[in-house]
Amino acid sequence: MTNNHNEIDLVYLWVDGSDPTWQAKRNAFIGKTQENSPENCKGRTANNDELKFSLRSVEMYAPWIRKIFIVTDEQVPEWLDTTNHQISVIDLKEIMPPHCLPCFNSSLIEKFLHRIPGLAEQFLYANDDMFINKEVSPDDFFTPEGFPIIRLTRKPFRRFRWLWREQICKKPLKNYSATIAHASQIVNEKYGVYYTGMPHHNIDAYLRSDCQQIAEEILRDEFLSNHKNRMRSRDDIQRVVFSYAALAGKHGLLRYVTGKESMHVMIHKKRHYERLNKYNPLFFCMNDSEYATDDDRLMSKTYLEKRFPKKSSFEK
Repeated sequence: MTNNHNEIDLVYLWVDGSDPTWQAKRNAFIGKTQENSPENCKGRTANNDELKFSLRSVEMYAPWIRKIFIVTDEQVPEWLDTTNHQISVIDLKEIMPPHCLPCFNSSLIEKFLHRIPGLAEQFLYANDDMFINKEVSPDDFFTPEGFPIIRLTRKPFRRFRWLWREQICKKPLKNYSATIAHASQIVNEKYGVYYTGMPHHNIDAYLRSDCQQIAEEILRDEFLSNHKNRMRSRDDIQRVVFSYAALAGKHGLLRYVTGKESMHVMIHKKRHYERLNKYNPLFFCMNDSEYATDDDRLMSKTYLEKRFPKKSSFEK
């Protein structure tokens, strides 16, 4: 495979959880007006204009991106310039089968990204709270042979630590950990190799053809069993499964990262902002959660406004 630097796309998932229409759809599905679980709390869907600032970071530091696809549920950011030829808004109905809709589970949506019409073979995927912090090139994401560079956080004893927690201490894993363990176990069963590295929780690189083969052939049955999970669930398969499978199939280059390259900032922890300023990493993520308050979200937005003050061409 030869790397074609002219055809690398970027895909985002985006939702405005404050939209009354979207809220009504979600409330009707779950049968209640409030959901405070860690998996489906306000922090998972709160709109703090992160996408606007993430796009500013892309225009500043990765202007070579060909097209940007924003996957949404019948929503469009009010500030987005949809006449920009580089932007395409993709509704869930365009890529997901009817029996999976409505869907409020990003883990399930991510299994269908390869179906985006016109998506390049080489693409990057990001949540809207992920940012590029310095100039990057295609070589930061793909090898000269065209395979994705797969960034993971080194956790060599993760498998044994989690087994100890579950089997000896009799404590269930948190849902996020359980979905990663699920991904590791599936790849181990299919390929005979168990990856302990954790997602670095930032922009990742993929091959569309690999994602299609993994989703529709190699792990077809496993993914089909998740079609029922239209809300986040403990038995979801975390998207790192695509990266593990690519590595197992020799279609990816593993790179372990530290906080100096890719930093995960919990917006309710002020010391994380201090670390971010200290290390000035290549990538960072401003992660909302069940622990964050509206004041924390305001602090995060204020930080992003100062970090990325220049309006991008993607805005009206």
